[in-house]
Amino acid sequence: MALARLDLRGFSGDRRALADALPRPVDEQDRSSAAVAAILDDVRAHGDGAVRRLTARFDGVELDDLRVPDGEVRAALDRVPPALAEALDVAHDRILAYHAHEVPPVPGDFTSDGVTVRHLVRPVARAGCYAPGGRARYPSTVLMCAVPAQVAGVEEIVLCVPPGPDGRVDDASLAAAAVAGVTEVYRVGGAQAVAAMAYGTETIAPVDVIVGPGNRFVAEAKRQVSGVVGVASAFAGPSEVVVVAGPDTPPELAAVDLVVQAEHGPDGLAWLVTWSEAVADAVDAAVDRIVAASPRRADLDATFGAGGYAVLVDGPAAACAVANVVAPEHLELLVDDAVDLLDRITAAGAVFLGVNAPASVGDYLAGPNHVLPTNRTARFASALRVDDFCRHLHAVSLDATALGTLGPHVVTLAETEGLPAHADSVRLRWPG
Repeated sequence: MALARLDLRGFSGDRRALADALPRPVDEQDRSSAAVAAILDDVRAHGDGAVRRLTARFDGVELDDLRVPDGEVRAALDRVPPALAEALDVAHDRILAYHAHEVPPVPGDFTSDGVTVRHLVRPVARAGCYAPGGRARYPSTVLMCAVPAQVAGVEEIVLCVPPGPDGRVDDASLAAAAVAGVTEVYRVGGAQAVAAMAYGTETIAPVDVIVGPGNRFVAEAKRQVSGVVGVASAFAGPSEVVVVAGPDTPPELAAVDLVVQAEHGPDGLAWLVTWSEAVADAVDAAVDRIVAASPRRADLDATFGAGGYAVLVDGPAAACAVANVVAPEHLELLVDDAVDLLDRITAAGAVFLGVNAPASVGDYLAGPNHVLPTNRTARFASALRVDDFCRHLHAVSLDATALGTLGPHVVTLAETEGLPAHADSVRLRWPG
């Protein structure tokens, strides 16, 4: 199975022409919106009953209790292998350290003409986190979603994870939840989990924000409930990577990094961009060897078949131009001068510089979040951040003379807009 080859050498068009020349992502909204809308309506109308029925339909398991008992979550730390418990602790501490560093100082008071404005930052009260399941377990996603909420000061952190065939959430995810201070865990997945967190059911109280990646149905559900709750990151859907490789890039490294993202399953993308036809050929052959030997071959075939490309360009600048149009979730610059190319990159969820920085390190414990924008939304969206769990308020006060100085201007503007009560509210307060 070869990567589909696109030869853009000699291409002289502008950014718009380049976007037209490159394969576009599937319109996830058209594919999923009607099915997701039906799920959201069902959960909103029928609560727990709908969640149980949909879980049986999509996950093949009948559940009595949606919530995982707190004791079972804590006990998972003792059940997982010691090496995993240690890795979770290391990852948690590194993610926590980065996100604590990410928090900017709260701006000081702003004072002008007797008016004082205090800048206040307050966490949301209740955050909903989604970690995928089914094809694989993702304790790393549990940490990535819950830790920045913890840093922000969120009191109630809710986690939804699809149940396994036995109706349980795997111990690795539960152990991560225990490490990250998650307060409630529910064995619910898919669009029905998003609906339950957004609207609430008899068992699951509604949240203020929902974060976390998922398949196209989960991502579409978050899009549809945005406005009912905060949706903290743009379309965080199926996994994506663009690998930029030069003549000296080891083909095996480029190939395995393409496979890393492709093994998450279908609907994602895995693109090689290079100005060396020999490298493209060698990476293509290496991908075939890795896929043939992989226990996840079905997922790899699905991803590469629909979203695997090798793009030939004229040089590093053209490679960066392609990357900026694709705006991938993960961008790997597997070249010696990776830092020199960084100024050319304008759109990517996360960038990994050089052969010693594979995206898999970012997936687990580099520190920055691995919940990243996909489907070209990195053109305007960013990685999940502490600020996604916060609200910014301003508190205004005036001294004794400020209203007399500024009030006439307020009256003028209010009367111009035809709002007499606005004007009167100032007149009634003027000194004397």
